[in-house]
Amino acid sequence: MKKILFFLLFFTLISCFKEDESSVDQVFLDWNSTYLGVDSITNFYPLELKTALQEVKIVVDSALRDYKIFTPRDYDPSKKYPLLFCFHGYTSSAKNIMQYSKFNGIADREGFIVVYPQGLRLNGSTHWNVGGWTLGSNVNDVKFVESLIDNISTVFSIDEKRIYSTGMSNGGFMSFKLACQLSDKIAAIASVTGSMTPQTYDNCNPSRSLSILQIHGDSDRVVPYVGARSLFEPISNVLSYWSKFNSCSIDPILSRFDNIDLTDNSRVEEYSYVNCVDSTQVSHYKVIGGGHDWFGAWGNRDINSSELIWSFVSQFDLDGKIN
Repeated sequence: MKKILFFLLFFTLISCFKEDESSVDQVFLDWNSTYLGVDSITNFYPLELKTALQEVKIVVDSALRDYKIFTPRDYDPSKKYPLLFCFHGYTSSAKNIMQYSKFNGIADREGFIVVYPQGLRLNGSTHWNVGGWTLGSNVNDVKFVESLIDNISTVFSIDEKRIYSTGMSNGGFMSFKLACQLSDKIAAIASVTGSMTPQTYDNCNPSRSLSILQIHGDSDRVVPYVGARSLFEPISNVLSYWSKFNSCSIDPILSRFDNIDLTDNSRVEEYSYVNCVDSTQVSHYKVIGGGHDWFGAWGNRDINSSELIWSFVSQFDLDGKIN
C-alpha cells in the first residue's frame, strides 16, 4: 500500500514541476534510493564512445548526477582532445547554457570536447555549491567534477594537461572554486558575470599558477561589479588576487574594442595583466554599461563571450602558455 501511495506522489510531483530535467531527476533519485538502491542505477545512461551530443548519468556521493557531453564529429581516438567544462547559472540548466553559449559548434570546428554538468537543487533551485548565497548546501561539486574527469577519460582520449572551466554567473563562481581547489587538473578558467564568494576567496589555495579570464558588466545588478557584502567579492579584488598570485605586472595593459553595435548601449574595455609566472595571464573584459549577460548571445554585441573564452583558455595547459 505504501508503494502505491508513493507512486501516486511520484507522478503528482513530476506533473507539478516545470519542464526542468533536474527536477524530475531528483524525484527519480529519491524513488530509486528508497526502493531500488543506488547500485541498481549506477549505469543509468552510461557514457558511450560516440560523437556529437549525449546525456549521461552517474552516481556521486549516493546522488544521481547528470551531464551533457559533446564530442566533435571527426573525433579520432589516436589524438588527445582538450576538455572544456561549461557550468550553468543559478536556477538554470545544462540545456540552457548549451543552447545560448553555442560551444558545440566551436568544439566541432576547433576540435575539443565540451561538457555541460547539471547542478542539483538547493531550496528548489539548481545551484553550484560555492558558499555565499549557497551556504547550507552539502553537495560536493568539486568531487563531482573530479568524477566527471575520471568518467570521461575512461572512454575518450583526453589531454589531461588541457582541461578548462567556464560558466555563467553561479557557473563562473564554480569555475573560480575549481581554480582554487582543483588547480592540479584545471589549466585555465573563464568566468562570465561570476565572481568569488568570501568562502572561495578566503580559502583559495591553488597549487600552481593558472590563467584567468573575467568577463563582467559594470552595470550588473545580479552580481554587482562592486561586490556585495558576505556574498560576492568585488571584481577588483578578484583581479588583484589572481594577478598577485601569478606575480603579474602591477598595472594592466588597457585596450578598447570597437563599438560596433551602437544599439546595445555598451562598450568593452580589455585589461590584461602580463609578465606572469609560467607565461600565464589574467585578463578582464569590462563591459561598460553591460548587465548580467552572456555577451554576444544577448546584451553587448561587440564581443562574443564563447569565442573569446575558447581563444583565451586554449592558449594554456598545466605548464602555462603553450609554445
